[in-house]
Amino acid sequence: MGRKREADAKSDALRRKGALNRKSESVSDARFAEDEFFDARDLVQVKYEMLRRVGAEDWSVTEAAAAFGMSRFSFYEAKGALDRDGLPGLVPKKPGPRGRHKMTPEVVAFVRGELANDASLSIGDLPALVKERFGLVVHRRTIERALGGPGKKGL
Repeated sequence: MGRKREADAKSDALRRKGALNRKSESVSDARFAEDEFFDARDLVQVKYEMLRRVGAEDWSVTEAAAAFGMSRFSFYEAKGALDRDGLPGLVPKKPGPRGRHKMTPEVVAFVRGELANDASLSIGDLPALVKERFGLVVHRRTIERALGGPGKKGL
């Protein structure tokens, strides 16, 4: 019964870190079935072992990808991440855009220009102007942050 709680705790920890292999049942490599050290739920471990098999044991990419429940594309993506960033590169990144993708320097310059040209404008007026000029839906708080609003660093 203690083993079950350990397993659940580990699954929870992996899930919180974004490293839970949601396709763990697809891992057919014998070591993951025979040795407790190998855990198919740990996506970082699965990726590393897949890459190691190709690099150190001369497995083909197709053979390794199939044995570890991955696609060939996933293999090459993991290889690039490992080559570029080392082991931390295998830890999954949070999904979604990285950084400011709407408040580009051009949009910020436009907003600053509008504020300089019309002192009667408020932050609440700016989202409509940005939408009209650039076709972007931007929250007023996003504009405040980009302009260096209270406690925030601007562009």
